[in-house]
Amino acid sequence: MVTDDEHLDRAFLALADPVRRAIVARLSRGPATVNELAEPFAISLQAVSKHIQVLEQAGLVTRTRDAQRRPVHLAPAALERLTAWIDGYRLAHEQSFRRLDAALRSSATPPATPSSPPSNHKEKES
Repeated sequence: MVTDDEHLDRAFLALADPVRRAIVARLSRGPATVNELAEPFAISLQAVSKHIQVLEQAGLVTRTRDAQRRPVHLAPAALERLTAWIDGYRLAHEQSFRRLDAALRSSATPPATPSSPPSNHKEKES
């Protein structure tokens, strides 16, 4: 059984490669075949297939069969899990920054001091 941490590790390792990130970006617009996914790259179809296998093992994409076609689909639930994990840390840091901002604002405000009475000294006339 694969743990949540292992899923995260696999997904982030898969997304560490720029070709795989480009494939995910392309699939965000809709399913595509290996040939369609390979078009923008100067690499072999076999290399693109291996990239897709890594994404599939990470749970980020799935393949279906449509007659002779085997379109690759993005797995939105997997991306939502990654986003939720990232958002948890982002929200915690935002709260820390808000507290820091509030502390800095309160320390930047000069403390209220009672006004001093006007000076009784007259300037000397020359």
